[in-house]
Amino acid sequence: MTQPLTTDAGVRFLRSPDAAFQGLADYPFAPHHINFEGLRLAYVDEGPRNGPVALLMHGMPTWSYLNRKIIHRLVAAGWRCVAADHIGFGRSDKVTDDGWYSIARHVAAHRLLVETLDLRDVTLFCQDWGGPIGLAQAAEQPERFSRLVVMNTWLHHADYAYTDALKQWNAQWQADGLFGMNVPEKLSLGWFMMLPLGHMKPADLFGVIGTGTHPVLTPEQDAVRRGYDAPFEGLGRAGHAGPRRFPLSLPFDNPQGGAAEAQAHWFEALLGWKKPIHFVWGGADAVFTEAWGRAWAAHYPQATFDLLPEAGHFLQETHGEQIAEIVLERMKAKP
Repeated sequence: MTQPLTTDAGVRFLRSPDAAFQGLADYPFAPHHINFEGLRLAYVDEGPRNGPVALLMHGMPTWSYLNRKIIHRLVAAGWRCVAADHIGFGRSDKVTDDGWYSIARHVAAHRLLVETLDLRDVTLFCQDWGGPIGLAQAAEQPERFSRLVVMNTWLHHADYAYTDALKQWNAQWQADGLFGMNVPEKLSLGWFMMLPLGHMKPADLFGVIGTGTHPVLTPEQDAVRRGYDAPFEGLGRAGHAGPRRFPLSLPFDNPQGGAAEAQAHWFEALLGWKKPIHFVWGGADAVFTEAWGRAWAAHYPQATFDLLPEAGHFLQETHGEQIAEIVLERMKAKP
């Protein structure tokens, strides 16, 4: 078991061993780090420093591994790709106190990254919780961003209607919910990811939790499973505070922790966005639906909307190369 560490301010955290990330499929990227509140925020920084900049955001329960296919394609096209792991995820340190985490803190960590690297002329790629955290950067520092790529996410505001699927997700992560009770002791996050990626069925999920019986995966599927399990190997329940906190930060349940007021401000501020904005949407997502994506895009006369009908919530995993190609083609077409 990994031993806890403590910041100078007394915040206890766990650090994933480097060995956990060795040999991950399609993820050869070297880690870089900045210090945030005494914690190590890890990020990928690939490609030429003089190329167009992509800032790629992840949500829950993923990490920069989710964006690896987009990174490979953009780097091949001459881009510089920066993709951080939120505190509590990936190669970043994992604070063990659930109460430490807030959307405001995640936003501040990414703001520090953008400013430390002095990123400019940035194309933002954001999905899931990477939406509010990433779009906050564009709302607060619009001069640094030249283009937005928005995928299956949202910004809280008064008129936003939360789906039943998102309300259920919140309920399942409460202390007495399915995931709140069983992650990670009976269900690892890597095995959880096999369900939305189509590598196991709902009945398999209950088999894993109920009897410890895991379905047989192909070598390719198991490599992906390992990629999503790697950050949490040996960390136990305390090391899962970051993922656990995201679903419990949804503004309808936790307005303060979810930065409800700030999110509404960012949404309003970005309604004045005049630069290119591309919506690339997974049409098979019950959490952030196609109807919502189209309604959001309709606020922007310059917006483009590309639907991937069969893609679900984690479209970077299933359609990463296609997403990169869509954006590259849209950029050729101008704006």
